[in-house]
Amino acid sequence: QVQLVESGGGLVQAGGSLRLSCVVSGRTFSSYLMGWFRQAPEKERQFVAAIRGTGGDTLYADSVKGRFTISRDNTKNTVYLQMNSLTPEDTAVYYCAAGSPFTAVIDTSAAYAYWGQGTQVTVSS
Repeated sequence: QVQLVESGGGLVQAGGSLRLSCVVSGRTFSSYLMGWFRQAPEKERQFVAAIRGTGGDTLYADSVKGRFTISRDNTKNTVYLQMNSLTPEDTAVYYCAAGSPFTAVIDTSAAYAYWGQGTQVTVSS
């Protein structure tokens, strides 16, 4: 069973930064497609960023491009989301997710089989 545990959320002022971490159990972490999603109150879950295991190709939502960076450390079974220039619109619960490396479309929830419990990010104005 694959387990994902997020950390690093919190309260930050607008313009500030946070780094989220997600530790993944399992021996084949390096091959997993990894993604970050977020869900604000009364809104649908939204894709934020993804990174492939092989080659490390990344994809970002337009709303975070240039501000957020997804990365992974396969030696630590960990994926990160560095978030800079945060705005109140970034306030949400952020979820880490893992999926098959063979998935073609990686910016939808359906591409991911395993999910973490989420970590709250609150950006004050």
